[in-house]
Amino acid sequence: MMKMYYVYILQCSDNTYYTGITSKLEERLFQHNSGFYRDGYTYRRRPVELKYYTTFSNSGKAIDFEKKIKKWSKAKKEALINSEYDQLPNLAKKKF
Repeated sequence: MMKMYYVYILQCSDNTYYTGITSKLEERLFQHNSGFYRDGYTYRRRPVELKYYTTFSNSGKAIDFEKKIKKWSKAKKEALINSEYDQLPNLAKKKF
């Protein structure tokens, strides 16, 4: 069986988003909500809620996508979460 990698977006209790990658999504969500990593971003922002995830069979592609999302604006992340894919290019444009 092929190993799968998940890139995911969580909405934190302070209404910020956290983007991560894992090969065990349910276990990782439990870790976020239980405060498993005391020094992690989500520890003081619990509870968190899974808003989006996608799967990859290639870890390198998953890591690249996670890094890409982390650079996105909140509006662009919300467009992805809401499946508003046609909005993504417009939200990538810089406003001068």
